[in-house]
Amino acid sequence: MKNLEAKFRLSDHAEAEARASAIGYTQRAILHQRDTFFRVANGKLKLREENGSAVLIYYNRDESGPLMISNYEIVKVADPPRTLRILAAALGPIAVVEKVRSLMMRDNVRLHLDKVTNLGEFGEIEAVIAEGDDPERSRDAVNEILAALNVGKADLIDVSYFEMLAKP
Repeated sequence: MKNLEAKFRLSDHAEAEARASAIGYTQRAILHQRDTFFRVANGKLKLREENGSAVLIYYNRDESGPLMISNYEIVKVADPPRTLRILAAALGPIAVVEKVRSLMMRDNVRLHLDKVTNLGEFGEIEAVIAEGDDPERSRDAVNEILAALNVGKADLIDVSYFEMLAKP
């Protein structure tokens, strides 16, 4: 699967939620997530534990700037504690990111309003790209929500939360 994504720092979570609601985004869930990242030769691999369930997510990004195309695969995990132990032993964990995520959606665009432990508040937009569809078709929707939230190009972040946590 693919998505077009953007990440940015938030100054006011409640204001961002109100602005997104004003243009048709609806809140879908509050998610308590714990992502454990592992050493891999290519891309990124994480075990996401979320509200009592877990998935394994592998992804890589086209490093083309702050609006990035991600290719990803997700598989459900039946036994999260055992899977975590196996992956930690085989690959070695490199970071753990804990966050509370407010998920809002409109059409194929997900807006994540995140409160990340030891980092602060952030927003993340993911336009899910259908198989065979041109990612550029979703760029207008991404730009619309960025504008509604008053996010400029200089506000965009081109690294993951775990990379931000690793910086001194």
